Amino acid sequence: MKYAIVFIYDDKKSEYQISVPDLPGCAITEKTIDLGMEEITKAIKSHLAILAEYGEKVPNAKGLESHRQNYILENPHTFSQAFWAIVSIDITPYLGKSHKINVTLPELLIAQIDDKVSKSSDYKTRSGFIASACFTELEK
Repeated sequence: MKYAIVFIYDDKKSEYQISVPDLPGCAITEKTIDLGMEEITKAIKSHLAILAEYGEKVPNAKGLESHRQNYILENPHTFSQAFWAIVSIDITPYLGKSHKINVTLPELLIAQIDDKVSKSSDYKTRSGFIASACFTELEK
């Protein structure tokens, strides 16, 4: 899943405040953008692990443009200092225990899935791709 993150630079403290609008409470502060990207990724994974531990649903990520427009309305005084990024997180480890099922798919569809998986770092396995597609469809 691709989560939008927002960076706001605090001139007084010389650091970035970094938060994930789709995950309320998931926020950090860091001195550099590069370190911020690393640490917010870790924070997102920790946040999702805690949700999974308590049996909570993984929040669906909204589009970046949607967050950006809401941010302008809610924070007009800091909008000019804010910039956005996307963090891609494999959410399958946070969806609960895996179960093996039999699925019948057309040969050409399987070939297309395998081709996509082999060419993309977003998916590690065919099952991960199918799970991601199912999750996206269920959120509609």
